[in-house]
Amino acid sequence: MRTHLKTGAVAAATAALALGLTACGTDSDPDTGRGDGGGTDASAPLTVAASPTPHAQILEFVRDNLAEEAGLDLRIREFTDYVLPNTAVDSGEVDANFFQHQPYLDDFNANQHTDLVPVADVHLEPLGLYSSAVDSAADLGEGATVAIPNDATNGGRALTLLADNGLIELADGTGADATLADITDDHGLAFEELEAATLPRSLEDFDAAVINGNYAIEADLVPAEDALLLEEADGNPYANLLAVKAGNEDDPRVRTLAELLTSDEVRQFIEDTYRGSIVPAS
Repeated sequence: MRTHLKTGAVAAATAALALGLTACGTDSDPDTGRGDGGGTDASAPLTVAASPTPHAQILEFVRDNLAEEAGLDLRIREFTDYVLPNTAVDSGEVDANFFQHQPYLDDFNANQHTDLVPVADVHLEPLGLYSSAVDSAADLGEGATVAIPNDATNGGRALTLLADNGLIELADGTGADATLADITDDHGLAFEELEAATLPRSLEDFDAAVINGNYAIEADLVPAEDALLLEEADGNPYANLLAVKAGNEDDPRVRTLAELLTSDEVRQFIEDTYRGSIVPAS
């Protein structure tokens, strides 16, 4: 039996998520000096939307240890879902965000008609399969139910993880864009798609669940120890990145933050704090 697992019914988790979809501000300031990168005051505050774990934690390290010396007034706003951080950047409510990988950003832009662009890759959060019912992925027999994220990129990523480890078979040529319809042999497993943030709290309602690294850590799971299956970090295309609205890539505050997020100090912080559950992107 895996340890450190948080429990909760699907209904309760959904209710909790609904309450959590409103952003909770940290050190926010309405006067952030937003605008196009060329005309922005480099001394104005920079407000960044982030998931609480690990993104806001990494930003807090930067703010508390590196930003002042670099002349950056960094403000952090925490969001608990995968949509509002992008819409907040698109609307100009915040200047940048730090929570997502490139495939998700591409999918969001295509579907929401936004124009957000990456600035710097920061870290990798290996996706993992977790269970409070079995101790090995091989124990997931016929009739077992597996929950996966319901967004297109992470859902396909979850199915790829399962296929790479022999739990299911996917149609030839299927990649990270796989859907449940692409499963050619489910080996008796049943699947349910849920909002990614609810998966840790719903874990006991299923035989297993594929959970994003940030949500696993928030739920006191240790991916490097608790995951039955874990993505390989080498060659992984899902680096979490700093993103802005197109046209703001050269904002001097954004460039400064990008340099700090990819610094040796932040690399060391990630390695020391997350011990292999999250790894620097480069």
